[in-house]
Amino acid sequence: MTEPSDFQNSTASHPGPGLGFEDEESLSPLEQEVLDEYARLLGNLNNMSTLLAELSDKPSAAILDGLRGLERKTSLVFTLLKASVYSIVLNQQIQDNGQEGGEGQGSEGEGWGQ
Repeated sequence: MTEPSDFQNSTASHPGPGLGFEDEESLSPLEQEVLDEYARLLGNLNNMSTLLAELSDKPSAAILDGLRGLERKTSLVFTLLKASVYSIVLNQQIQDNGQEGGEGQGSEGEGWGQ
């Protein structure tokens, strides 16, 4: 296996395919394979960067439709939650008024009988 310093020296003098040097035979097969993988990785990263830029510029219709549906469901849940809280508060007030009214009537009724 080649030493890292040998690899750096050979890649510095021979940058690889498509970079202007035609003396690629001096690279070892491993070095050439590594350079090819780097070139493939660079191409994939450039493709991914382009796709991400397109997605950020104009979101797809499917994403927007999904977000609209989520917004509708969220507002429905919020409305149901508010109605439930209102119902609980209203029932609590009715119970409190019923207990207060029952006690007040009972004490007034006793006063009338005496």
